[in-house]
Amino acid sequence: MNVPETSHPGRWWHALEGGRIQCDLCPRDCKLHEGQRGACFVRKMEGGKMVLTTYGRSSGFCIDPVEKKPLNHFYPGTSILSFGTAGCNLACKFCQNWDISKSKDMDRLMDAASPEAIADAAVGCGADSVAYTYNDPVIFAEYALDTARACRERGIKNVAVTAGYIHPEPRREFFAAMDAANVDLKGFTDDFYWKLCVGRLAPILDTLAYIHHETDCWLEVTTLLIPGRNDSPKEIGELSAWMMKELGPDVPLHFTAFHPDWKMDDIPPTPPASLILARRIALEAGLHHVFTGNVHDSEGGTTYCPSCHAALIVRDWYDILRYDLTADGRCPHCQTAIAGRFGPALGRGGKAFNSRRIPVRIGR
Repeated sequence: MNVPETSHPGRWWHALEGGRIQCDLCPRDCKLHEGQRGACFVRKMEGGKMVLTTYGRSSGFCIDPVEKKPLNHFYPGTSILSFGTAGCNLACKFCQNWDISKSKDMDRLMDAASPEAIADAAVGCGADSVAYTYNDPVIFAEYALDTARACRERGIKNVAVTAGYIHPEPRREFFAAMDAANVDLKGFTDDFYWKLCVGRLAPILDTLAYIHHETDCWLEVTTLLIPGRNDSPKEIGELSAWMMKELGPDVPLHFTAFHPDWKMDDIPPTPPASLILARRIALEAGLHHVFTGNVHDSEGGTTYCPSCHAALIVRDWYDILRYDLTADGRCPHCQTAIAGRFGPALGRGGKAFNSRRIPVRIGR
């Protein structure tokens, strides 16, 4: 059954002369007339104020392994309840979730759930965390923040999967509510962001530095490698050098494979060799934890000790084949502390969670 649209009071906006308002959530700074929606499609001027039209409405809920976010150093092997809404504040021509993030059809929002219902469902499903994902949670920040508070009250952790395109004021509150984030660094040139995403690079870099240096939120970074667009050794080298200088060697970096989709279905899939080369360049730049994704590559999926180079968490895709960390997250061979968030045992009861995605129905 389709869930009817409802309006929830929106935050981060101010009135303009002439009866318009401006959204202050993200760098797009949309200026709206009465009844008009922002570029994200879900934030709207209604009754002279900002409203969020997707509060309490989701495109669906699933139980995933946390590695699918991807997060490789945030409680490996645990399960996570994932959900999103609709819309996006970027316009990536290569979007891999375009049916959700580019949707302007509110009939896609089939599930209704209050923040408390989501938190209760996570507990009931045995999930350790809730992920705000599929489309960018920045644009439904009011809903995400209320859900995050409800989750923390029940001992459930919060994870944002985001492009990081957000202004500083809402950013402070948003990431203070998150225990981990995977930020999509889509490329490393402003030209790429402008032509293919209708955005800018600088705000993303600011967000990455802010999360790492100013919050307790665990950070991992993902770059989708698109053949001929952002996969040159020069650009990968510059991206890796920036991460090494601004974030340090321990923030995990994921290079993932592109598949033809949305408005770039004429571009071939990313060759595995490109991912392997990118990983080597980043490791040579000094980064300790560099992974390949969307491919079967056990070496590229494995966490190695940066000191003795022992294989500590061996993965194939989302499956953990071997887990060899001490209870406090150290290499058992040389006692080097591994950057991340690790529990006393792998997953639940010492076993990795099933890597299949499991749909979940949630009611209010």
